[in-house]
Amino acid sequence: MRIIAVNRFYRPDHSATAQLLGDLAEHLAAGGHDVTVVTSRLQYEGGARLPARETISGVQVRRIWTTHFGRGNLVGRAIDYVTFYVSAFFCMLSLGRRDTLLIAKTDPPLISVPAGWACRLRGMKLVNWCQDLFPEIAGALGMKWANGPIGGIGRWARNRSLRQASLNVVLNEAMAERVRGQGVKGDTIRIVPNWPDKDIRPVPRDQNALRTEWGYGPDTFVVGYSGNLGRAHMPEAIADLVKVTANIDNLAWLFIGGGAGLSTLKQEVAGLANVAFKPYQPLACLSESLSVPDAHLISLDPDCEGYIMPSKLYGVIAVERPALALAGAGGGLSAEVLRLEAGVAIDCDASAQSWIASVRRLVARQDAGANGRSAAPMPAKAQARASMDAWRECLACQAVESEAAAARSATA
Repeated sequence: MRIIAVNRFYRPDHSATAQLLGDLAEHLAAGGHDVTVVTSRLQYEGGARLPARETISGVQVRRIWTTHFGRGNLVGRAIDYVTFYVSAFFCMLSLGRRDTLLIAKTDPPLISVPAGWACRLRGMKLVNWCQDLFPEIAGALGMKWANGPIGGIGRWARNRSLRQASLNVVLNEAMAERVRGQGVKGDTIRIVPNWPDKDIRPVPRDQNALRTEWGYGPDTFVVGYSGNLGRAHMPEAIADLVKVTANIDNLAWLFIGGGAGLSTLKQEVAGLANVAFKPYQPLACLSESLSVPDAHLISLDPDCEGYIMPSKLYGVIAVERPALALAGAGGGLSAEVLRLEAGVAIDCDASAQSWIASVRRLVARQDAGANGRSAAPMPAKAQARASMDAWRECLACQAVESEAAAARSATA
């Protein structure tokens, strides 16, 4: 197969979309396929600009020019997006040909639209990898423009690219239902869950130097939150949960990472002695940092169900820790946690007393699933391989259909 994938970030960047795409691209390249990634020269958290061209583990990487105002202001970010759209479109045109499958992720938002144009002009097959649904997610987070005329135009263009695609890969059934609701044919939709970093491993408490360095003793039960904490993750509700559980003995809360909601959380829980904040940890230390907590909080605003899926769940499973899912009852996140027997689901609309009882049971390890790798159906490496094999099979079917169509065209 000849495959082009487009996403704004790629290895060695540490962002989730970069790591997932890197895993899949390298898996396909190791299987003998011709894989090229079109990406930017930027890194999610800033830093030195990356080389324009290189080969990483058999994957050809083409890094295109964009502006680099960064994420500090909306205007600069919008300009970064537009320049990526334009540069990526012309790069896809230059690389594209009829025997190519083009995988479009969702960073930047609506990248499937210029990808769809390139596919029509070069006869490529479009494959959308939906990590989120935009602009709906922006509307769910209270951005008024997303529910107005501008958002309507964005949805129309996005839906056209979804309907044009030969394959739309989504993360769970809730997202599949949202996509079907936009008039996309069900036979083009496949559910392939994300996966943890295959190199993540559990680190036992008594061997975790980071846990010792951060001052957590053997009697402390640590509930952690690792990664980006944005508006979709309900910082106010998390603050309420931390405050109502403040009197549970030997309970500590640990927040590792950053995000727009972090300042809100810090203000709300200021003065609580059992709450600590740490910056993002290096990727090389991810096993240790994820293994510091005894359980991990994962949250999602019910209004965002089906539009995004917190990928941090799979890393939590990989380090054999139970998840504490704070979300809507019966939503996609809670359903996934329960399906995997990976922890406890808490209804974000339930009473404070219900929250306290759930956390007490978690601390007492009565409701924490299996508290080990058996809490997931398979270990991290096997999860990653299963999802990537599912991807390979989906793409192989598309390639066979493309070759058959080309053969019919040649004999017509």
